[in-house]
Amino acid sequence: MLFKPEHLSELNLLAQFEAGDPTHGIKVHSTAAEDAVSAAARLHKKGLTTQVDGGYLTPLGQDAAQQAQTLLRVLTYR
Repeated sequence: MLFKPEHLSELNLLAQFEAGDPTHGIKVHSTAAEDAVSAAARLHKKGLTTQVDGGYLTPLGQDAAQQAQTLLRVLTYR
């Protein structure tokens, strides 16, 4: 199984959250890039965020964001 462009957009959005701080949310404005707007809607539909345009991470979203951020750190480690 490979990452599709949609997965990468979702991972990039998850990486913008403060995974360890459930009080930190984000807002994806309607004027943002289409891939970011679509990724935000998909994350909400999957139950990872509280709002279709971002909001806060759900408990499942917090776990996903932590894992995404760990993966990003591993892949960028030199």
